[in-house]
Amino acid sequence: MTRARRWLVAGAAAVGCAVTASLGLWQLARAHQKEALAAAIAAQRGQPPVPQEALLAAPRPLELVHAPVRLRGQWVAERTVWLDNRQMAGRVGFYVATPLRLAGSDRVVLVQRGWAPRNFTRRDALPPLETPAGEVELTGRIAPPPAKLYDFAGAPTGPIRQNLDLPAYAAETGLPLLPVSVQQTGAPSQGLQRDWPEAGGSGPEKNYGYAVQWWALSALIAFLYVWFQFLQPRRRARQR
Repeated sequence: MTRARRWLVAGAAAVGCAVTASLGLWQLARAHQKEALAAAIAAQRGQPPVPQEALLAAPRPLELVHAPVRLRGQWVAERTVWLDNRQMAGRVGFYVATPLRLAGSDRVVLVQRGWAPRNFTRRDALPPLETPAGEVELTGRIAPPPAKLYDFAGAPTGPIRQNLDLPAYAAETGLPLLPVSVQQTGAPSQGLQRDWPEAGGSGPEKNYGYAVQWWALSALIAFLYVWFQFLQPRRRARQR
C-alpha cells in the first residue's frame, strides 16, 4: 500500500471515529436533557393545585404548564370538538375538548376532557358523551394546547377535526380563551377515559441505547483500522 493510500485510510478512520463518537455524545446529552425535563415536570406536578383565581391572574399562564389545577365553571357544550386519530392505551379514537367558562369570570379555558373510541364503520358517528349542565368542578393538569398532527384536509370547522389551533378557535367562536388548555384527570366518567400519555415523549433509555451503539461503532472502526493496517500485516510477515 502506498503512503498516500495509508494516509487516506487513516484519515477516513479518524473521521469515522470522530463522527460516531460525537453522535454518541449527542445522544448522551439528549438523554440528560430528557432526565432534566422529566424531573422538572415531576416537580411541577408535585406542587399543590393551582387555584382558579391564580390561573386567571397569571401574567404568563404557560409557565404553569404541568401543574395541577382545580376548576369550577360551566361547559360551553355546543363548542365541543372531537380531535380525530388520537391514541390512548393503544386504541385509536378522539380526544374530546370542551371550553369551560370559569365561574366568577368571563374567561374560558379549553379542557381536554378525555378519550373516546370512534366508530370505524361510520366515521362521522360520535360516541355517547355526557356533558353536565350547570356548574361543575374538575381537577386536571395545566397543559399546552392539544398536540397537532399532520392534516391532509386543511383546517375544518366542524365538530370532528384533526387539529385545534387555540387563537384560530378563539376567533372562530368569539370565546375569550386562555392561552393554555387543561387535561382533566381522574377516573373514567361521562363516556371518557383519561389515561393520558406521559408528557415529554419517550424516556432517556432509548437515547442511552443509541449512545452505546454509536460508541460501539466508533470502537469497531478503530479496531478494524488497527487490525488491517498493523496487526494483520505483522502476522503475515511473521508467517513468511
